[in-house]
Amino acid sequence: MNLIELERSLRQLRLGGMAAALETRLRQAQVEHMPPIDLISCLVADELNRRSDRLLERRQKEAGFRDAKRTLDNFDFAFNPKMNRSLVFDLATASFIGRREDALFLGPGGTGKSHLAQAIGWAAIQQGHQVLYRETHVLLDELAEAVTDGTRREYMERIATVPLLIIDDFGMRKLPHTAAEDLLEIVMRRYERASTLLTSNRPVEDWGRLLGDVAAVSAMLDRLLHHGHVLKCGPRSWRTKTAPETEPKEKRL
Repeated sequence: MNLIELERSLRQLRLGGMAAALETRLRQAQVEHMPPIDLISCLVADELNRRSDRLLERRQKEAGFRDAKRTLDNFDFAFNPKMNRSLVFDLATASFIGRREDALFLGPGGTGKSHLAQAIGWAAIQQGHQVLYRETHVLLDELAEAVTDGTRREYMERIATVPLLIIDDFGMRKLPHTAAEDLLEIVMRRYERASTLLTSNRPVEDWGRLLGDVAAVSAMLDRLLHHGHVLKCGPRSWRTKTAPETEPKEKRL
């Protein structure tokens, strides 16, 4: 069996990582006089690394992040220095997911809530957790479509069981009249079973008026805050800082 045939056989066995690295590893073995066991170990490591990378890519795609490039490495903590950095990095360890705890990120628009939520979601994926990210209105639209399609039970089961559900931008858009009932059901089904991270630009005192159901909001917050972590973002808006000036400055006399 020659090299081409061996590579083809490895791919048929779904060992693409080995096949891709085979020629390079064989040359390395010749140059370094590598023992057979070491050559095999390198090829196995190549396969495992490739599978790990593909798993991360697949889970990142399944998460549905709005901007998959949002990480803690490119977040400007110095812009709002009073933010609780310790809490952010503690959440990024994903230990709260193992404890089935929740998190609320609150603050004005442009203060980094969505960035941090997606960054923590990506960190959780890297540590082996499945994550689902949805903007609030998208989540509710998908649920409404599932009702129409007759697949609500299956959709709700997915939403209720994913280890980390990120519900972003709550309060940014007008929500359907069923929003309070639907969100409460999601939170109740996930309570102490899986972790939910919710971001909002509205203070919790406004949620009852926003959803038109004070009782549902009270029940929802009771569960989210029972084992919940609250991160206050702001007050400065990054988008305001980086926005170009639209009016000329007054000339000084």
